[in-house]
Amino acid sequence: MKVKKLITAAVCLSIVVLAAVSCSDSSTSKADTSLPKDSSEPGSSSQEQSSEPPGIVKTEPEPRVSQMENVKLLGRTYKSGEKLWLGLSGTGAEFEFTGKKLSVTMSGNDTDEDSLSRVGIYVDDELVKDVMLTSKSTAVDIEGKTDKSVNVKIIKLSEAQNSCCSIDNITVMEGTIVPTAEKAHKIEFIGDSMTCGYGVEDSDLTHNFSTASENCCKAFGVKTAKLLDADYSLVCYSGYGIVSGYSADGSKNTDDLVANYYEKYCYTAADGFDGIKPQTIAYDHGFQPDAIVINLGTNDSTYTGTDPQRLGEYTEKYVEFLKTVRSKNPKARIFCTLGIMGNTLYNAMNDAVQRYTMLTGDKNITSFELPVQDQMLDGIVVQGHPSEKTHSKDADIIAQKIKTDMGW
Repeated sequence: MKVKKLITAAVCLSIVVLAAVSCSDSSTSKADTSLPKDSSEPGSSSQEQSSEPPGIVKTEPEPRVSQMENVKLLGRTYKSGEKLWLGLSGTGAEFEFTGKKLSVTMSGNDTDEDSLSRVGIYVDDELVKDVMLTSKSTAVDIEGKTDKSVNVKIIKLSEAQNSCCSIDNITVMEGTIVPTAEKAHKIEFIGDSMTCGYGVEDSDLTHNFSTASENCCKAFGVKTAKLLDADYSLVCYSGYGIVSGYSADGSKNTDDLVANYYEKYCYTAADGFDGIKPQTIAYDHGFQPDAIVINLGTNDSTYTGTDPQRLGEYTEKYVEFLKTVRSKNPKARIFCTLGIMGNTLYNAMNDAVQRYTMLTGDKNITSFELPVQDQMLDGIVVQGHPSEKTHSKDADIIAQKIKTDMGW
């Protein structure tokens, strides 16, 4: 299918959402729904300016800017001043909104058209606004009803290395917002373009990559989390690997390794967070997952091929990366997988898991193989990447594996 041209951020955009469904989480949290009572100008008589009968003062509710403590943070978000910065795929904010109207203002890094940050706004899990952000502010209005709450998610759909963006403020015009409750389980997904949802919305194989067709919410990671009703965090970069990133000529590409930035907020080639490169900011690993899913090796295979020495390098570097992941997530169950776009390195990956356990004594880790995508049956998208149908099938497999293994 062809990607629809998305609206860039030069103008204010409006969406109207009728809150037809009451979110289950909202029943557990109540907030003060009162609004300021007096909006008359200092030194003026509101009675004189009002058309109401004498003695009755007509007032209008004043807008209130929410603080970020009134939202649930999604993924590795970064607070700078009043802005909440989003880098990695799947980062964002979530809250329950009860009231008539709120406005979300966002902006992004200056970059070329194919690298702009793509953000989706979901209301009760329905995508209601799809925005490509430039450095100019974009305002999105959301209208609701005072007698029901709706769940609102603001999610960065595109990946970090192309660009970052920010939620500049959330202005509650009439109503209240409260953070969505934490879920019972947490999962971290570490991967490459497949975890990012690379090209998942563009089946025209003649097209090149664009963030406009990238959507992590249609990829197996987010889909798995939804199946398990779990909170998630994504750490993923297209073209990245363990021992080598994607290589067009078979040479080793050590620039594009997930390990280079796993302990940072993220990597971007764009301006970053108000001019601060997120790859220079240490991440505190405050999100402590119960499970971690690692899917890395597809890009490495462009360097290793079937060469025994290079396969051994991959295994060695994988063991090192597992040690790093474990040091930051001491209690998580680690699931290592591979296979969607080829299983050349599966045995080398499995060897790494076994060697890691032998060296460290850590048995809280397992591996399993995913089936190679069926291109004829399920289709493919840009540059041979898996279709949403394939992602859904893999999410079913991964969710079942976690559910059975961990007893969820």
